[in-house]
Amino acid sequence: MSARDTVDLTGMLEWRCLGPHRGGRVVAVAGHPTDPMTFYFGACAGGVWQTTDGGTVWENISDGFFKTAAIGAITVAEADPNVVYAGTGETTIRGNVSHGDGVYKSTDGGRTWANVGLGATRHIARILVHPQNADVVYVAALGHAWGPNPERGVYRSTDGGKTWTLVLHRDDHTGAIDLSLDPNNPRILYAALWEAQRRPWSLTSGGPGSGLFKSTDGGDTWTELTDKPGLPKGVKGKIGVAVSPARPERVWALVEAEDGALFRSDDGGEHWTKQSDSGELRRRAWYYTHLFADPQNPDGCYVLNLQAWRSTDGGKTFTTFPTPHGDNHGLWIDPRNPRRMIEGNDGGACISFNGGLTWSTIYNQPTAQFYHVTTDTRVPYFLYGSQQDNSAISLPSLSTQGAITQNEWEEPGGGESGYIAIRPDDPNIVFAGAIGSGSGHGRLIAYDRRTGNQRNITVWPEEHGMGAGARDHKYRFQWTFPLVISRYDPNVLYAAGNQLFRSTDGGTGWETISPDLSRNDPEKLGPSGGPITRDNTGAETYCTIFAFAESPHEQGVFWAGSDDGLIHLSRDGGKTWQNITPGADLLPEWALISIIEPSPHDVATAYVAATRYKHDDTRPYLLKTTDYGQTWTPIVGGIPEGDFTRTIRADPERKGLLFAGTETGIYVSFDDGGAWRRLGGNLPVVPIHDLKIEGSDLLVA
Repeated sequence: MSARDTVDLTGMLEWRCLGPHRGGRVVAVAGHPTDPMTFYFGACAGGVWQTTDGGTVWENISDGFFKTAAIGAITVAEADPNVVYAGTGETTIRGNVSHGDGVYKSTDGGRTWANVGLGATRHIARILVHPQNADVVYVAALGHAWGPNPERGVYRSTDGGKTWTLVLHRDDHTGAIDLSLDPNNPRILYAALWEAQRRPWSLTSGGPGSGLFKSTDGGDTWTELTDKPGLPKGVKGKIGVAVSPARPERVWALVEAEDGALFRSDDGGEHWTKQSDSGELRRRAWYYTHLFADPQNPDGCYVLNLQAWRSTDGGKTFTTFPTPHGDNHGLWIDPRNPRRMIEGNDGGACISFNGGLTWSTIYNQPTAQFYHVTTDTRVPYFLYGSQQDNSAISLPSLSTQGAITQNEWEEPGGGESGYIAIRPDDPNIVFAGAIGSGSGHGRLIAYDRRTGNQRNITVWPEEHGMGAGARDHKYRFQWTFPLVISRYDPNVLYAAGNQLFRSTDGGTGWETISPDLSRNDPEKLGPSGGPITRDNTGAETYCTIFAFAESPHEQGVFWAGSDDGLIHLSRDGGKTWQNITPGADLLPEWALISIIEPSPHDVATAYVAATRYKHDDTRPYLLKTTDYGQTWTPIVGGIPEGDFTRTIRADPERKGLLFAGTETGIYVSFDDGGAWRRLGGNLPVVPIHDLKIEGSDLLVA
């Protein structure tokens, strides 16, 4: 497509998916109860997919129907396999988690869909359907990840989603995270509630709201099991629960607590015994805690974590079984043939017909998530990006082989989360940022394509454990920290933590060229994950420079924006800095400055894309200055109220042509932000994290 086409592009665009065709995170999986080759999965930001040939080919079946892309739960009705329910918004609530807009239902095996409500729940963990009645549905709704809301708990519908009743609710801070139904007596259900809260600088997993519940009348009434004999005392966190279809009185609970473990009850939840307290089953409890029962073996259960674990002795001991990718989340086991299963992990969805000995490929699912996109100067140019839950990758924009195949993929150092910068005068030299080991402190790699050599050039190498907070670091680097090669001197490399750093020798040495450009609020620099489990990977590192840009017009002019809402400008190469943050009437405090785009046409003009979704505010924030930040103007006309903005780019040749990426798609403005309209074509509804214009091509991450 031409980035400078002035005709109405809506509905006319042909977007080309370059790949890579390797899967992204999957937490929702399901199988057809009678057709052995048909399965479904929900991508964390890529909609619902179906295979009818056992995983050889996957096809998206939600495009054109769903208004959001994140899928947290999916199930096929056993009583009528034409009925499929999908719950939107995943509940592995990472700092970059995407929310949903309720439950979707299909009555024709996924060919068409309709939204059937619960839009305010935002994040849905589990959907169960009565085994004899496809109209009786239970939904475990976590609720808003970033703030309190009353639409949390277990919902039930008895009319196929036309109406819903909230049948189990604790409070505005506690949602439902798991459900298990006894197929022998569908009136018996078990539910786990989880008190959890994400903030830009932390995650809180656990509190007095977390607990375990049982209903014996189909959800009309519930009995709390949280403090039954044998279960751990004190504060609880996330809980996974699974009832054995082979022995209905047997129930397992995987509990995050100070004395957490896998527990088992053989009397329907009245009494419990500790089975396994292996830390491998409870690693990063907020992200995992996934528990499943073998449908035919009463002693069989599965726990999914970094690795996949299976027990055949009632939960006392576990052994690993291989899956194609680490970080395992979803599992569906055929109740008629337990060797037939589908599993979801951070690399995609895979199918096994031999009980997990072998799996279908995850390299046929274009559901990868990318933080940023950039290019080199080769012809044809190559694109670079870091894939969430995978590696950095590079692939060509065109291929002499026709299709862009895996043979042409390259891994240019770096890792899953960072910016990438390529020397314009030597595209063999690549700099790539990423999370580091331990606490996720900003790791930086220099990669030489000619030799394959990777050199660690981290600005300030230091090691801290997962329990350490940002205040324990000398410098703070965000999960995805800015990295820029100077357009005026390819020997100059900039990296941004809470201060701006410059290297003139390829990263061997670094100098600091700014003060702390964040708010540096000590209350927001502590460890994350509590009150039970510490978890600090770099995603919660706060008070950092999140956006950085060098002026295309004047050497030494820098724009910097922080994740806590400040914008600074330097016009003397970093010697002095001016706070040019817009007023709170235009940009409320603590916004994340996602992208700063200096105008390619005017020296004093710049554009800013900001978000406040991590404060439970999904409004779009786009701003423009034409006087070096002395005054600002909002430019969001035409973008819906709830479609928050992550990126903005200006066309380098046509003045006033802007593109903005939001949580659900791309918008274009032909009048310098005066009015926006959505770009159509075959681009699916997906979160847009970055845009780049290369020649007449618009590149999308």
